[in-house]
Amino acid sequence: KTQVTYSKIRRNGILKKAKEISVLCDAHVSVIIFCTSGKMHEFSSTPLVDILDQYHKLTGRILWDAKHEVN
Repeated sequence: KTQVTYSKIRRNGILKKAKEISVLCDAHVSVIIFCTSGKMHEFSSTPLVDILDQYHKLTGRILWDAKHEVN
């Protein structure tokens, strides 16, 4: 139980810092955390697709494409 509580506190701390960075630095921030239990936790200051598009434009690397779209 101690490990679960510690992990929850650390995860919430990371998500809180991501929110703070987005506000204090006027930055676009996205964080996705997958726990070993299979649960997902996420924060995105702007739509994730916008962040991925910007990443692609700046790096030339595609992290997301049409095969990932849900119809």
